[in-house]
Amino acid sequence: MVESQNTKVDLTTDATWFRAVASYGNIMVGNKAIEFYNDRNLSDYVQIPWNEVTYVVADVHFKGKYIPRFEIRTRTSGTFIFTTKNNKKTLRAIRNYVPADHMRQALSLWQNLKRRFTRN
Repeated sequence: MVESQNTKVDLTTDATWFRAVASYGNIMVGNKAIEFYNDRNLSDYVQIPWNEVTYVVADVHFKGKYIPRFEIRTRTSGTFIFTTKNNKKTLRAIRNYVPADHMRQALSLWQNLKRRFTRN
């Protein structure tokens, strides 16, 4: 069994971790790390300490009314894409531990297309 890094937990909710194959489990936001644990496979987990997080990027639609997923970018381990039952509530819990200037909104479809065609 994996031991949690957190001593105090702010939020625990059902989540999906997107990688090659989606992994379903629980996400835990605590005072020392954000942690994901798979429901079925106990050896399938990720623990991301707050000092490793560089940016949290949220995919925002309809002026903040719908947030389908968010991405956590780290210094050494790369990026992790998650979705939860209530992404807005999860991002508010993360906001307590990540500075506001490191919380970003992902580019929209129009901004991506504009960026692609104006580069060359």
